[in-house]
Amino acid sequence: MSKVVVVYHSGYGHTRVIARAVAQGVERHLGSRCLLLAVEEVDAHWEDLHRADAIIFGSPTYMGSVSAAFKQFMEATASFYLAQPWRDKLAAGFTNSGSLCGDKLNTLVQMAVFAAQHSMIWVGLDLLPARFGDGGIDGQLNRLGSSLGAMSQSSVEQPPGLAPPLEDQLTASHLGERVARLAQRMVRE
Repeated sequence: MSKVVVVYHSGYGHTRVIARAVAQGVERHLGSRCLLLAVEEVDAHWEDLHRADAIIFGSPTYMGSVSAAFKQFMEATASFYLAQPWRDKLAAGFTNSGSLCGDKLNTLVQMAVFAAQHSMIWVGLDLLPARFGDGGIDGQLNRLGSSLGAMSQSSVEQPPGLAPPLEDQLTASHLGERVARLAQRMVRE
């Protein structure tokens, strides 16, 4: 059985929608279980993070970077950095912003570097970008064309019940299932 923690921050609820989709993907993989953890609750769950086989990070993209709350979580890991309890764990990431680009790639890069500093193994998204053959991408996964992690876009005028779109939620779920599958494979070895 693999244990995956999805640790995330969501300022307006849209990133929480994506975090739940990632967790559903993890749970969909037989033999995997997931703890969905908001950064505001992390102080009571450091041991869960240390015991996990994989950690999937999630943050909205604000001003081309992770949110301040997620950055605070990252900096709190300095207390155990030298002990390397996350060494060789799988890591992945997802982000959401109000615009199609919103410099989300920078947020994923920031998460990947953070994971590398903790000697983790980064898992990217194994989906080709959506194709615009007929001028639209409705129903296709990876509509924003990311390889490093799952990206989503939420119109800021729409509440979390209406955004991000289903395609982005399914892309995030795919990432969660992929991480769970790889984590279980590593646990067996």
